[in-house]
Amino acid sequence: MIDSEHHHIEESIAACKAAIEACQSCAAEDIRMATNVCALICLDCADICTATLHTLARHSIHHGDFCAICVHICRACAAVCAPHAQVHEHCRRCMEACEQCAAQCVKHVKERHI
Repeated sequence: MIDSEHHHIEESIAACKAAIEACQSCAAEDIRMATNVCALICLDCADICTATLHTLARHSIHHGDFCAICVHICRACAAVCAPHAQVHEHCRRCMEACEQCAAQCVKHVKERHI
């Protein structure tokens, strides 16, 4: 693996970690507030980001496949949180982290195995 590829993997792993934390926090706050607007997509996104992080970390041949679904789910999560981002800090953080994760993971979509 060349240095630039390793750097992209490390950036994507860091972005996945940030999205996991932000999504879990947003879901928890959404549930606490009893609004339940973002909770399900946030939990789905955290799960997908966790799986993607694992495939990236172990350099799985399927990491590009996982990145493709991660990009899709992160964008969907950011879109759900966006309308609340100016009112709720947890939604803003989640939206931004998901957008960043999608931006990093999209770099690996071209490496899909299937």
